[in-house]
Amino acid sequence: MTLLRDRDLARAFDHASHTYDRLTGLNPGYRSGLLRSAHRLRLQRGGRGLRVLDAGCGTGASTRALLRAAPYARITAIDASEGMLERARSKRWPPNVRFLHRSAEELSTTDDDGTYDAVFAAYLFRNVTDPGTVLEAVRALLRPGGRMLAHEYSLSGSPAHRALWNAVCRGVIVPAGTLTGDRELYRHLWQSVLAFDTAPDFAARISRAGFPFVRVLPATGWQSGIVHTFLAGTRPGAAGAS
Repeated sequence: MTLLRDRDLARAFDHASHTYDRLTGLNPGYRSGLLRSAHRLRLQRGGRGLRVLDAGCGTGASTRALLRAAPYARITAIDASEGMLERARSKRWPPNVRFLHRSAEELSTTDDDGTYDAVFAAYLFRNVTDPGTVLEAVRALLRPGGRMLAHEYSLSGSPAHRALWNAVCRGVIVPAGTLTGDRELYRHLWQSVLAFDTAPDFAARISRAGFPFVRVLPATGWQSGIVHTFLAGTRPGAAGAS
């Protein structure tokens, strides 16, 4: 199993950026799942006075979900792929949203003082070389009482869910990527889920990175048991979810 990493993965996303929104739009529940996770951060007063980091923003679908959940928050969105960022920036955004070209390994350079009230990371951690190190960097960015939410393809551990993921990838995802000339990327996206932590293992990894409170919530629909939301807090009650 060969996975793309670092610059190779960023270049693959660059190439796929012009068709990525169209392909993710074929996934039932893709955008509604992101919005549900963004609301689970429970950012009060529409995020007024809060600073939120969208780590691995891609073409801006996760950023849009954050903006809908917290329209008054100051949102900084980062991604390692300039091509994906170009697509994100081409959309209409209010002045409280900005985009920066940064990899997950460069999280400490995202802002002036490097502190946030919340970090949202959708489909990020299975695509980095060292998820534990990036989780520790995220923990260091959070202000006391801050929350991190990871929305991630992380299998339950059930053979049935693994078989379903394989079937969807073989029947839909890889063929779609082949049609757009991005077969290598979409094979990576398939295999990266199989190689990544199961949901219980990822929750344990989050705890080891310095988050004492972690809650795991499954996605709905066909992605149940395949996509999970991991809500982590630095204080008791911070990892509660609605």
